[in-house]
Amino acid sequence: MKRWMSGLVCGAILLTLVGALLMLRPWNGTARPPEEEFAAERAPAVKIPPFDAKRCMGYLKDLCQIGPRISGTDGMKKQQELLVKHFEKLGGKVELQKFTARQNSQRQPCAMANLIVRWKPDEPRRVILCSHYDTRPQADQEPDRRKWKQPFVSANDGGSGVAILMELAHHMNDLTLKVGVDFVLFDGEEYVFVDDDNRGDKYFFGSEHFAREYAGRRNRTRYLAAILLDMVGGAEKPRFPVEQYSWAKAGRLVQDVWGIAAEQKCEAFIGNELSKTPVQDDHLALNNVGIPAVDIIDFEYKHWHRLTDTPENCSGETMEQVARVLAVWIQRCK
Repeated sequence: MKRWMSGLVCGAILLTLVGALLMLRPWNGTARPPEEEFAAERAPAVKIPPFDAKRCMGYLKDLCQIGPRISGTDGMKKQQELLVKHFEKLGGKVELQKFTARQNSQRQPCAMANLIVRWKPDEPRRVILCSHYDTRPQADQEPDRRKWKQPFVSANDGGSGVAILMELAHHMNDLTLKVGVDFVLFDGEEYVFVDDDNRGDKYFFGSEHFAREYAGRRNRTRYLAAILLDMVGGAEKPRFPVEQYSWAKAGRLVQDVWGIAAEQKCEAFIGNELSKTPVQDDHLALNNVGIPAVDIIDFEYKHWHRLTDTPENCSGETMEQVARVLAVWIQRCK
């Protein structure tokens, strides 16, 4: 999964961020935000779809029933088949953006594919809702190292964001959209192997490939913004503070998203708190090619990269909060 920054690198980044924050403080979610950034009282009323938390949990269980969904494996292929069928049935235009990646610790290259679902595919102005959908080859946060190679389903980390988009797909054709919307599921975010001899594996194959493809195209498509979902379904006291890179690179979008969360009384979103550390995640590749992107992520999910990351430790109610924010945001984009 993503990487937390540490040591001197983290310290240097934090000093830079502190300097920026002296000039621009994050909106605290209770006081009125600056009018030029987000004004909920002037925002148009939008339809809040009847998000079905129980059905969403069912989708999460379906994904986990496949087992591990590691890049290039039969589990990933089964997941792709399930998702293509699901999204096409509900009216999305689905593309598998295929590519090949070579991991430093592996002898053979790995076939991967980002899964893209387009709504209003002919609209050139678009926004992105995204998540990774591959699972980690090793449960490398298990205290007992002998358990690292046991199969684990990674429900929240790699499953919850996908399940939210599967449920939201039921409502996309009924929403009033002024822009096109792409659901993008990144492959290869978790394709990292950890052992005593290897500390040099790469991260974020899928998002970096997607960003390169976008930057290299000469067509009408323009992405206005993106929201990344990562560990957004935890059941026990879920908290989504503002991730530091998101604030530094896409501050206005942070205010929009966390402002909507405050308006909708989505208590898991903590608008007056920055994450303790910046996080390298799939949103960075998008920001690097000019797509403002923020990361909604629960840093305190205690089952991260452990065998206990199962649907039993996830919550449909948590995912409903996230879906409500997404549904309002995409309808207000213009």
